[in-house]
Amino acid sequence: MSEHLDVLIVGAGLSGIGAAHHLQAAFPARSYAILEARDDLGGTWDLFRYPGVRSDSDMHTLGYRFRPWTQAEAIADGPAILRYIRDAATDAGIDRFIRYGHRVTEASWSSAESRWTVLAEHDGATSVITCDFLLVCSGYYRYDEGYTPQFAGVEDFGGRLVHPQHWPEDLDCAGKRVVVIGSGATAVTLVPALARTAAQVTMLQRSPTYILPVPARDTVADRLRRLLGPRRAYTVVRWKNVLISTLIYQFSRRRPRQMRKFIRDLTIKQLPDGYDVDTHFKPSYQPWDQRLCLVPDGDLFRAIRDGRATVVTDRIDTFTATGLRLASGRELDADVVVTATGLRLLALGGIRLAVDGHKVALHQTMAYKGMMLSGVPNFAFTIGYTNASWTLKADLVSEFVCRLLRHMDEGGYRQTTPWPDPAVAPEPLLDFPAGYVLRDIDRFPKAGSRAPWRLGMSYGHDVLTLRYGRIDDGTIRFTGADAPAHDAHAVTQGHDSGQVTA
Repeated sequence: MSEHLDVLIVGAGLSGIGAAHHLQAAFPARSYAILEARDDLGGTWDLFRYPGVRSDSDMHTLGYRFRPWTQAEAIADGPAILRYIRDAATDAGIDRFIRYGHRVTEASWSSAESRWTVLAEHDGATSVITCDFLLVCSGYYRYDEGYTPQFAGVEDFGGRLVHPQHWPEDLDCAGKRVVVIGSGATAVTLVPALARTAAQVTMLQRSPTYILPVPARDTVADRLRRLLGPRRAYTVVRWKNVLISTLIYQFSRRRPRQMRKFIRDLTIKQLPDGYDVDTHFKPSYQPWDQRLCLVPDGDLFRAIRDGRATVVTDRIDTFTATGLRLASGRELDADVVVTATGLRLLALGGIRLAVDGHKVALHQTMAYKGMMLSGVPNFAFTIGYTNASWTLKADLVSEFVCRLLRHMDEGGYRQTTPWPDPAVAPEPLLDFPAGYVLRDIDRFPKAGSRAPWRLGMSYGHDVLTLRYGRIDDGTIRFTGADAPAHDAHAVTQGHDSGQVTA
């Protein structure tokens, strides 16, 4: 026996809770559920437990459009973000619709029945749920493992080796010598947090990253909350921060030399006189070729100034019994080595898709507006911005899905399918050369060389197209209750020989 729902949401993280809020606000009578593989909601913000974990963008844009962020800190820590998500779910009654411990493994579409059949593992058994529309909000991180390079001699190390994605509850770094390998957002978060109690913290990087100090509190937001109240102030500050981040991004892309100088000048002011900035804080790439790392109130630089943290730019030759030997011959002693070396990506949480009995190879599909798949009916997924806050895009995806469902109701349609244009050339879904993207992007759907097959990275543009643009744009096809379905096999017939899982 299977249960039938109008909409099934996969994932109870930031995106999934937001999607549920939009859905039940737009369609109070529609039935839905959220399947969550983990034992709690929060997604990334429940998974990551390493010291100092925090947002890498401000909470006025990482927060939901419908729920103002009212706390003083604009850059929030992980526990505060998790509370925010939980409160959003509880206050709207969404928590009653979450089914924990349900890992979705397969989803099969039947055009004859106009419904999905979804299989989920739960307590050693398989649950079967059918739905009219499937919305995957699982993000794109692989939760069961992070990325760790193959280091020579690692088996000889006598200390403790940990990856931030799986931080042990019993690990106490107080009084210990700690080496953090990496220079990205996780590393620059860990180093100042660990430096509060550790005897010595070293950030060992192969190459530098752009690091930008920002205020931990938004004084404009503080003043506007007093003048306008939390909700109106939130809207104003949200747009203020969207505009500022957009200007920084556009300036970085159009005037990279000036942006490099701007960041370098800020860095010099943050560090002690005579510090070797060009060795440790001068990246080889241009600003925003990779994501900028934000440090609230310059806490990383403050730890360096105070002598509680050091930065070493070198390559690892091998692990030793007592630490690491570098390519330069230098030895770094360590009791704990943290491999903040990156994440792995996993499209759609690893769900295997099929349409009318034909397996769908994701890398052979094309993403319509960065949220639906060519030839796959009644399906959407959420991928946020790489150059701005994830939730800005997640909110828009949920709004678009609600508009799409309303359009189907009004037209009496049962199926909606993006139909590919053979003239559109395939491109990578994420045009972002970060290591964690390049490692796994070939397993993801493709983008197209022109709209509407591109994953938009401009919030202002996406507001116009996703919130207000035409639904029936000539690319997405709609099928009525009595009309024959389009031949999805024409799109998916080549997929049997391709890769099925993401």
